[in-house]
Amino acid sequence: MHIPRVGFVSLGCPKALVDSERMLTRLREEGYEISSTYQAADIVVVNTCGFIDSAKQESIAAIGEAIALHGKVIVTGCLGIRAAEIRAIHPQVLDISGPQQYESVIATVKAYAPMPQGQGACQVYLPPQGIRLTPKHYAYLKISEGCNNHCSFCIIPSMRGRLVSRPLEEILREAETLVSAGVRELLVISQDTGAYGSDRRYKTIESVGSSPREDIYTLCEALGRLGIWIRLHYVYPYPHIDRIVLLMREGKILPYLDIPFQHGSPAVLKNMKRPAAVENNLKRIESWRNMCPDLTIRSTFIVGFPGETEEDFDLLIDFLQEARLNRVGCFKYSAVDGAAANDLPGAIPERVKEERWEKFMQVQSGISAASQRDRIGKIADVIIDELSEGHYIGRSHADAPEIDGVVHVRSHRNLYPGDRIRVLIEEASDYDCSGIHFQEQRPESHTHPHANY
Repeated sequence: MHIPRVGFVSLGCPKALVDSERMLTRLREEGYEISSTYQAADIVVVNTCGFIDSAKQESIAAIGEAIALHGKVIVTGCLGIRAAEIRAIHPQVLDISGPQQYESVIATVKAYAPMPQGQGACQVYLPPQGIRLTPKHYAYLKISEGCNNHCSFCIIPSMRGRLVSRPLEEILREAETLVSAGVRELLVISQDTGAYGSDRRYKTIESVGSSPREDIYTLCEALGRLGIWIRLHYVYPYPHIDRIVLLMREGKILPYLDIPFQHGSPAVLKNMKRPAAVENNLKRIESWRNMCPDLTIRSTFIVGFPGETEEDFDLLIDFLQEARLNRVGCFKYSAVDGAAANDLPGAIPERVKEERWEKFMQVQSGISAASQRDRIGKIADVIIDELSEGHYIGRSHADAPEIDGVVHVRSHRNLYPGDRIRVLIEEASDYDCSGIHFQEQRPESHTHPHANY
């Protein structure tokens, strides 16, 4: 009896990855097998990204590839809100749905690749944590959907709606399940992590810590008791983040903040409609580092925003040099269909965008190199990700997976993904570093799923 197999293509950010995990888990619950190739699949789902033009083009190309190599294709995700555009290019697509429309995807799969009579979810075993697309030792923990900000370059609220926080107890149950399954690092994600609970008016709960409020502090405090690495992403520089930094200083969660500052010019930030002022940001950075000297701050910026003058760009460089951020990404502005910024005057020529991007990256490269040199001779806690060509690759508290640097580790002992060790840093480049396993003792005790790596 043939059990239908679903091929799955997941594009975009970690938030979309979590959506893919949920859809894959639901499909397995319904009895479907998952195929790693187009050829073996009975139907293919493409979970798209549609935030910027390059992501849209990647999604359109992925849909085209799936149609060419298979034929029966369902499209979902952020680009799905532009169904007419997709159908104009790929009229063969079976169905199109937007982000988080899991049940629509499941229903369409059932319609075009029905299960044989008598087969179903009761015959499928799934681990409590469901299907995960990350390595077994780390996982993304999405705490909310949507966003209440109205940044002029962004269309996320129109794609994913307004902020909707998950109940705190539900998040903690998921986190505990993941830890029981061997996860050693949780990456907390949302569109606006610091705003968690505000849409629920910081509901009063039976206290799980020192605070009875359902807010980001209470959540971080509770997650910090799990005994694993907790890393925060997509945090706006709100004043109440000060309390989170105190938890970092106490070792409750990793001293790492991913904060999209986006620019250093008050005029540009005003046009971007960002919810923070430059002066306040610099003061907060200084205050946070005084509270927690080990704090790593990662951020992203945009150059070439409409109306950005040479003076504005100089202010951005000044901000960069004063803030001395540890990890930085930079994007050249590109128009996003439906974004308010499209109507702003003063479009910047591509040549100027490129020049500013190159100067920005040159300045930040020097800052990053100096930050990395400061790590030489120090001991870092490192989580191991993989074995590669005779040495191990891991990450310190300063390194989020996929977007930051890595630590190359030499060790006389056998190490496994998820092991946490101490490493003496001996060398450093602009982004990565290397060293030797410092504490020659048995790694922390936990079950190693060797066969799965």
